[in-house]
Amino acid sequence: MNRKTVFALACAFATPAVCAQGYPSKSVRYIVPSLPGGGSDIVGRMLAAHLSQTFKQQVVVDNRAGGGGNIGAEIAAKSAPDGHTIFQMAVTHAINVTLYKNLAYDIVRDFTPLTRLASSPLVLTVHPSLPVK
Repeated sequence: MNRKTVFALACAFATPAVCAQGYPSKSVRYIVPSLPGGGSDIVGRMLAAHLSQTFKQQVVVDNRAGGGGNIGAEIAAKSAPDGHTIFQMAVTHAINVTLYKNLAYDIVRDFTPLTRLASSPLVLTVHPSLPVK
């Protein structure tokens, strides 16, 4: 993540804080639906550290892996809608409604998108001796 991206994210998250008096009034929970140490966790921790400085309030990363991200999503959806919970949604959440019959949340109703954090290109590689182009 480059400096421009971090700055843009800080601006995006700081704008509501300027508009709302006393926000955040307590620590902010940042739910990352993956295990510690992976790419999503690293991005989440970098952003949480920056937001802690911006908000002058602690932003705590809460890793909730499992169920294709549904465990973290359900916890975030059931959290109080007071702005003190941020959920780092992955692209898998867009397709989970087709993969799982009974989700405990509605991706459209229960979440408000804030910003795009990152994009990750996927590359398919094969051994050079394989006759494909």
